[in-house]
Amino acid sequence: MNLPNKITVSRIFLIPLFLIIMLVPFEWGDISLLGSDLPVTHFVGALIFILAASTDWIDGHYARKFNLVTNMGKFLDPLADKLLVSAALIVLVELGYAPSWIVIIIISREFAVTGLRLLLAGEGEVVAANMLGKVKTWTQIIAISSLLLHNIIFSLISFRFDLVSLWVALIFTIWSGWDYFAKNSHVLKNSK
Repeated sequence: MNLPNKITVSRIFLIPLFLIIMLVPFEWGDISLLGSDLPVTHFVGALIFILAASTDWIDGHYARKFNLVTNMGKFLDPLADKLLVSAALIVLVELGYAPSWIVIIIISREFAVTGLRLLLAGEGEVVAANMLGKVKTWTQIIAISSLLLHNIIFSLISFRFDLVSLWVALIFTIWSGWDYFAKNSHVLKNSK
């Protein structure tokens, strides 16, 4: 396994740590940032999430720079993104910070695209994420990070960046899902 794939696998291994920090009722108190209080567990969970999400750029950069792009990496990288984003969104619903219907749409799109990827793989095609898919992932990461941090950066001006960014992520999620199916509809038409 090459270095970019190891980085991707490390992102997957950070997910259980994130879940433990966010869901086990630790009593670590609150931290005061920019005049707002934030539970320490949410701050630590956000840092773990941001660290894990940041490795998405790092593994891709190394894979392209050193010509280490593999089919395994093309499979693992979007899987790691989907697992991380899905876990974080489900936690945000449980904590009451994200509307469940938006999360259901986002996760449903991820399942649908994963199913299409499996059909494509059965036909011998491995499709890497395109630019629209990458934008979708980063809008989701920004929205989740803002929600995990309780919109703390924009709380001074009472702007709900967290909810606006979640809507932007929803729009890119739907758009990129439609684009993915439109470009790969041949596999559905030709399936037996």
